[in-house]
Amino acid sequence: MRADAPLLLALHSSSDTLGVGVQSLPLQGEPAGEPVLAAFPLGRRLSNALLPCLEELLPAEQWPRLARLVVATGPGGFTGTRLTVVLARTLAQQLAIPLHGFSSFLLIARRLAAAEPPPPAFWLHQELPRRGTVAGAYGPDPLALGGMAERESPRLFRLQESLPWQSAGAPTRQAPPAFTAVVEPEADTAELLALGQLAHAAGLSGPWGPVLPLYPTSPVEGL
Repeated sequence: MRADAPLLLALHSSSDTLGVGVQSLPLQGEPAGEPVLAAFPLGRRLSNALLPCLEELLPAEQWPRLARLVVATGPGGFTGTRLTVVLARTLAQQLAIPLHGFSSFLLIARRLAAAEPPPPAFWLHQELPRRGTVAGAYGPDPLALGGMAERESPRLFRLQESLPWQSAGAPTRQAPPAFTAVVEPEADTAELLALGQLAHAAGLSGPWGPVLPLYPTSPVEGL
């Protein structure tokens, strides 16, 4: 990365592994720099290790070079998702730079679509033991940033609820296919960086206020 280039930072903690990515934003007449990616299998140690892991890729004295931030908003664990979103919001506020949040399922949908042409609509789902299934709907859309739209945000389908891809509804209607949502922290962080580059190229404002963690289940449920 050029020493004088503005930087894009990506944070992804929607699984037990923290993904961090840094990439220089393109200067006039030059391409963006090569992304630098790292994955840290922290589990419950995230609260203590988040900042040291970030500083492995980007020391704190370099944070003023940040010009844009992207963060995965979940669904994921309550603590992990909250910590990275709060860090991203704080940096964006203090540095007065744009912040964009994207669901971890959207990043998976983009990665799957890059490997194989996707159907017009499909579901991604993740099983939660004793609670149900978290699922969201996706599909290609040329008007969406990066060409993939989140048609239905991930939400919890409880154990007694029918799943949309298991029932076609009307006899002539075919249910869209469904795929298991498996996070690949480093690859999905690369998708975050790609969306950040697109947002930068489009000049999107990226206010930090609306970027919030996505919690399909309540952290106080059952109390």
